[in-house]
Amino acid sequence: MKIVAFSGSTSSTSINRHLVASVLNQMFGHEVRFLDLNDYEMPIFSEDREKAGYPYQIKAFLEAMDEADAIVCSLAEHNGSYSAAFKNIFDWSSRVRREVFAQKPMLLMSTSPGRLGGANVLAAAKSTFPLYGADVVATFSLPSFGHNFDVESLSITDHTLKAQCSEAVSTLLARLEK
Repeated sequence: MKIVAFSGSTSSTSINRHLVASVLNQMFGHEVRFLDLNDYEMPIFSEDREKAGYPYQIKAFLEAMDEADAIVCSLAEHNGSYSAAFKNIFDWSSRVRREVFAQKPMLLMSTSPGRLGGANVLAAAKSTFPLYGADVVATFSLPSFGHNFDVESLSITDHTLKAQCSEAVSTLLARLEK
């Protein structure tokens, strides 16, 4: 099975990128494609720009969604919402087609340095993504990233949180086996 994964950040040191990498390490025997949102950088969406045509990056992003058997996404929270980079890709994609995530099963996650673990962006995506073709089968939030995650080993250090994450991964993988 093919897993397409991305973090909703363009930072090379993104904590959400680390969380996705940690989860992908649990997906043995599956083909994994980790998308870098920097590869999909384009002008800020506007109706005027849309009239001129769609950026080629959108076709590539949507093709990645189509090729996936499942999606792993961990969203960065910027001021309580999506990062500007992700929101722009999402906006352009939804103008090409409403079913951005192509009805694929999704593990939806977030993390942040704070104790809420990106709860605001996670809640927004959990309620919105199904309207755009995501079959959100599991969610996971990692609070206090610096305290609960070891970057060198790419692992969650808190045993309870690690178990919750593993359960979310298992839920996604079980969906793929059906």
